[in-house]
Amino acid sequence: MAQALSEAAGQAGVATGELAGVGVGSPGAVDDAAGTVAQAGNLPGWTDPFPLRAVLSEQLGAEVRLGNDVQVATDAELALGAGRGCSSLLGVFWGTGVGGGIVIDGKPLDAPSAGELGHVVVRIGGRQCPCGRYGCLEAYAGRGSMEQRARKLHARGEHTELFKIMEKRGRDRLSSGVWARALEAEDPLAHRIIDEAVEALGAGVASAVNLLGVEAVVIGGGMGVRLGEPFARRIEQAMMPHLFADDTPPAVRVAALGDLGGAIGASLLVTSSG
Repeated sequence: MAQALSEAAGQAGVATGELAGVGVGSPGAVDDAAGTVAQAGNLPGWTDPFPLRAVLSEQLGAEVRLGNDVQVATDAELALGAGRGCSSLLGVFWGTGVGGGIVIDGKPLDAPSAGELGHVVVRIGGRQCPCGRYGCLEAYAGRGSMEQRARKLHARGEHTELFKIMEKRGRDRLSSGVWARALEAEDPLAHRIIDEAVEALGAGVASAVNLLGVEAVVIGGGMGVRLGEPFARRIEQAMMPHLFADDTPPAVRVAALGDLGGAIGASLLVTSSG
């Protein structure tokens, strides 16, 4: 990480020690006050708190601020993207997993387990999630779980072009682009799995909205951005049967900052600190 940051600064023509600071958006339980990251589920073996801020600061010679990756992307959308003008916002980042970021009264809800939208239960006793529990939203809508299901059904003899498209595109996994191409090709298995994901997202996001009462929902992440506006509208429609206050639903928007949202949000950690 330090090497990548040093190379990026070098490409911009500055040394890391000249920077006002370095912002890092990380998966897992992030404690900026303590400077630690723990339970980074996407990084195998990273469970105990690690003093990431101290280690990076020493190697880079710069102040380091830490934030949860999905939360900082949500903060960026609030400040500069699809959430501008809102005082409350739910960021839904649909990719390998499903992450959530929450802003209430203009401030991020920074608690160790806040925003774990992917682990909202959408079906009691449902499919097993990568977290080990059952019925989580991520078990139906996380791209990793969707690929696992596609492989299982394909092995049982169900026809799909997903894996041919994957190979043709030189991928070793079912990326967001592969899913998009399969949908364009009217692949029935891809449509069925995506339909299940949209239904689960509708239920999970609506539950969060019922609890938080946010003004807007921003759909981001690899799948969310790649599938774009048509699927934001489908998720919005899937939310409606589950919303308590369905006469005043939140606005549902596609993330405006795309893949750069996380990096922009991480930089805002530095500019907002002082």
